[in-house]
Amino acid sequence: MTKQVNAAHILVDTEKKASEIKERIYGGEKFADMAKKYSSCPSGRKGGDLGWFGRGQMVPEFEKAAFSADKGAVVGPVRTEFGWHLILVKDLK
Repeated sequence: MTKQVNAAHILVDTEKKASEIKERIYGGEKFADMAKKYSSCPSGRKGGDLGWFGRGQMVPEFEKAAFSADKGAVVGPVRTEFGWHLILVKDLK
C-alpha cells in the first residue's frame, strides 16, 4: 500500500504570520479554529482539512513536509507557490 497522509493546513501570505499562528497553536489554541480564522485557502472553512492524499497530489514542498512529519505534528512554516503553510499531520497510513 502506498503511504498516505491525512492532513490539515493553514495558508497565509507571510512567514511571520505563519510563525505567529504556530506559536498560538503551541500555546493551546486549536488548529482548526486558527484555520477558520486565518487561512486564505477554501479548506479553511473546514478547519483546514485536506483529507487523505498520497505522493504526487500536492506541490513538492508541501508533500515533503507532510510525509516527513509524525502523526500529531504541526510543521512549518513551509513556503510554496501559494504562500506559507502550517501543516497538521492528523494521521498516516
